[in-house]
Amino acid sequence: MMPIINGVRKRWGTVILLLCMSAVLSACTTKENNQPAQKEERKEPLIGMSFDSFLIERWQTDRDFFVDAARAEGVNVNVQNANGDVETQLSQIRYLISKPVDVLVVIGIDADTLTDVVAEAKEAGIPVIAYDRMIRDGNADLYISFDNEKVGRLMGEALARYSLQKRKVLMLNGPTEDNNVILISDGFRQVMDKYNIKVVEEYNVPGWKPEQAVEYLTNHREILDEIDGIMCGNDNIATAVSRTLAELRMAGKISVVGQDADLEACQRIVQGTQVMTVYKPVELMAKEAAKYACRLAKGGNLNDVALRINDGSEDIPYVVLDPIAVTKFNIDDTVISAGFHLEEDVYLYVPGHEKK
Repeated sequence: MMPIINGVRKRWGTVILLLCMSAVLSACTTKENNQPAQKEERKEPLIGMSFDSFLIERWQTDRDFFVDAARAEGVNVNVQNANGDVETQLSQIRYLISKPVDVLVVIGIDADTLTDVVAEAKEAGIPVIAYDRMIRDGNADLYISFDNEKVGRLMGEALARYSLQKRKVLMLNGPTEDNNVILISDGFRQVMDKYNIKVVEEYNVPGWKPEQAVEYLTNHREILDEIDGIMCGNDNIATAVSRTLAELRMAGKISVVGQDADLEACQRIVQGTQVMTVYKPVELMAKEAAKYACRLAKGGNLNDVALRINDGSEDIPYVVLDPIAVTKFNIDDTVISAGFHLEEDVYLYVPGHEKK
C-alpha cells in the first residue's frame, strides 16, 4: 500500500506545483494589463477633429475638404461628431487627447464650456486649432474663420437694398454660445442703424435648431404682420422660416437672408423667395486649416501667421478669410462657377432655365 500512497503524494505535488505556476503567470499577465496606456505606434501623424454637428449642411463639406487635404499631406484624421451636445463633445475631445492625437481641431458648440478641455490638450502637449468658431479664453494655437462681423454687414446691406416699407426686421440668430453669433449680430445692427431700420426683436435660436425658430414664429405670429425682413443666422434656419412663410402664404412678401450658401437657399434665391445668402468658400478655409494643422502635426510652427485676435484673455494667431454676398445677380459667378453647387441643381425649380 505504501507505494500507492507515495504515488498519490507525487501526483498531488505536481498538481500543486502547476497551480502555483499558473497563479504566478496570471499575476504577471494582470500586472502587464494594468500598465498605463502607451502612445500607439503609427507611421503617419494624426489629427483629431471634433465637429459640433453634421445636421448643418456646410460642416459635412468642411470635413470632406479638410480630410482630403490632410491625407494628401500624409496625415490621417480622426473625425468625431458631437451631434450638438456639449457633454458629448467634451467626452470626444478627451478621447482624442488620450489617444493621443498630434493636433486637435475643434468646431466648438459652446465658446466658454470648452476652455478647460482645451487647457487639458495643451498641458498634454497637443496644439489646438479653433476652426471657424472662437474658443473664449482658450489660448488656442490658431483661430481660423471668416470675417464674421462682415457676414452680418453683408446680410444687413442685402436687406437694406430692398424697399422695406415698414422699416422693421426680425433677427433669428444662432445661440450666443457661438462667439460668431455675437460678431454677426454686431455687424448686422451697424447696417440697420445706418439705414434707420428697426430691429423689432432678436431671438437666439437654441442650438441652431430650425424647429425652435418655427416654434418662435408660431408663438409670435403677430410679429410677421409688422415686419418686412427676417435675418436668419444660417440657411438651415432660413429654410425652416421660408417653409413657415410659404404655409402662411407670405413667401416672397417678407425678405429673408441667411448664410452658408446651402443648396436649398441658393434654389430659393433664383426662385425669388430668399434675398441673399453669404457664401463662405469653405473649401479654401478647410484647406488652409489642414495646411496649418499638418504643419503642427509634423512638428512645425506658425511663425508666419502675423495677425492676432483677442480670445478674451490672450492675443492668439488669427487667419481671417473674406465672405461673399450671393444674390440672383451673381450666383452664377460665385457658388456655381466655384463648383460649390451644380447649375442644374441650383436652377432645378426654375422653369425654362437653360444651362449655360
